[in-house]
Amino acid sequence: MSQTRQYELVYITPPETTEEALGELHQQIVSVVDRFGGQIEKTENWGRRRLAYEIGGHREGVYVLEVINGPGALTTELDRRLRVFDVVIRHMVVRVDEELAVAERARVRRKAATVARRVRRGLPPEPTESERKRRDEDEDDDGGMEQFFRPGGER
Repeated sequence: MSQTRQYELVYITPPETTEEALGELHQQIVSVVDRFGGQIEKTENWGRRRLAYEIGGHREGVYVLEVINGPGALTTELDRRLRVFDVVIRHMVVRVDEELAVAERARVRRKAATVARRVRRGLPPEPTESERKRRDEDEDDDGGMEQFFRPGGER
């Protein structure tokens, strides 16, 4: 079950890291991603930035962000590889599509609860056309309360 997911990989290298070394590291990451059938959506070099705290005697580091689409096994291999490289002082892989999946599950749960509530009340599972029209009209007309919330309106 190899499901493609989206991940963000952020890694920090020492401030004296050359562009050639960053290029080699990027090529290593590309080779791992290709081997697992993933793809790199984008790469952003955020440049040299101050670290929140000192790491290995460094107060600054070069930050790089990679957005990767691929299976979950890809992240374990990337994690294993990045721990070995001396040029990487910190790295983190975060799954970003998980929040979208949680929101979708919540939407489906709300829809099912609404259907169940309508059925318990003896209504059809989906709103009828007249109910939709009435709801749209109610949204257009907010009961005359807009004058109380408009600047300079009568109170």
